[in-house]
Amino acid sequence: MTMELSAARAAQQAEKTANLDAYVAGRSFDKPTLVLDVDLVEAQYHALKAGLGRADIHYAVKANPADAIIERLVALGSHFDAASRGEIELCLSKGASPDHISFGNTIKRATDIAFAHQAGIKTFSADADEELEKIAVHAPGASVYIRLIVEVSQADWPLSRKFGCDKDTALRLLDVAKDLGLNPVGFSFHVGSQTRKADMWEPTLAALSEIWDAARDAGHELTLLNIGGGFPAFYGEAIEAPTSYAARVMALIEAHFAGAKTIMAEPGRGLVAEAGVIVSEVMLVSRKSDRDVHRWVYLDIGRFSGLAETEGEAIRYQFETPRDGDPMGPCIMAGPSCDSADVLYEKRPMQLPLTLKSGDRVLIRNTGAYTSTYSSVCFNGFPPLDVVVI
Repeated sequence: MTMELSAARAAQQAEKTANLDAYVAGRSFDKPTLVLDVDLVEAQYHALKAGLGRADIHYAVKANPADAIIERLVALGSHFDAASRGEIELCLSKGASPDHISFGNTIKRATDIAFAHQAGIKTFSADADEELEKIAVHAPGASVYIRLIVEVSQADWPLSRKFGCDKDTALRLLDVAKDLGLNPVGFSFHVGSQTRKADMWEPTLAALSEIWDAARDAGHELTLLNIGGGFPAFYGEAIEAPTSYAARVMALIEAHFAGAKTIMAEPGRGLVAEAGVIVSEVMLVSRKSDRDVHRWVYLDIGRFSGLAETEGEAIRYQFETPRDGDPMGPCIMAGPSCDSADVLYEKRPMQLPLTLKSGDRVLIRNTGAYTSTYSSVCFNGFPPLDVVVI
């Protein structure tokens, strides 16, 4: 493996993924394939829910919209965060109640807002005047929450800049929403994807709670707080157990946000990542010159076929090969496409067996989130990531 795991962690991993491993071991795959164990999704749902307590889980559908995952979560009573009309239609088609779905993308087509409103969706997000105006026209009287920009984040993958607004704008937008006949019920934010420790939420919550308090002091009867995602998956660096992590986050929320009667949590990665493994194959191992310190290892899957989150090398996937008992050495990892940007890990080379060669199977662990949805249709003619659910 690329990083040494403690014996306890390795044993825990083996027990958890026994069904996945047995399924993969008994089959051959002629293209990159994501294998998902939906029972692991259910187990993680229960673990997070035990810690989140009174908070409603709104699964971030974008993490993995596999039919079997949505169906199982509907059966468990989960709510859903939808980013598009397509995701709303998916959830509804699998039996989700409209009042269990929020339209959480702050960038929405007017016709999609109208569709959602007609379908019974009652809660929408916004971070700009124009978005509120669209909602007022196409979903009159709807409840809205204003997304706040997060400027203090300790996440591996911060989500600043593109979404949210600052304090002054947020307070003004609450007034704008009222004037437009909407029902401004609260705020949302995202602490940043892959926030590995619960206490990393503290600086963000401390800063944003000042905006919450200012809004209530200004006479806004806020009742809803959407705390977004950030719940982590294991990618080699230690993370806390899901129940204790979620419980600590909720304790911090309760301490900072008075009057928040409804708490929404939107785990995506933290709910489904560890339920999946990608089966891939080495296509080539080479060196650019005799002086090259690092080998290049090319897989049959790359940034355009499912591993987009290697961008910036923030997400460090765990690789397993049948040669992991052999001596290891650093390598640069890349995908198969004819695009120079299709490099996975170069700044921090990965440790892989020196004996690795073309044709060897490589398992990429904890890849149930943000892989199949990032896979291109057929870039360079390579097949998109296949998905099998067991």
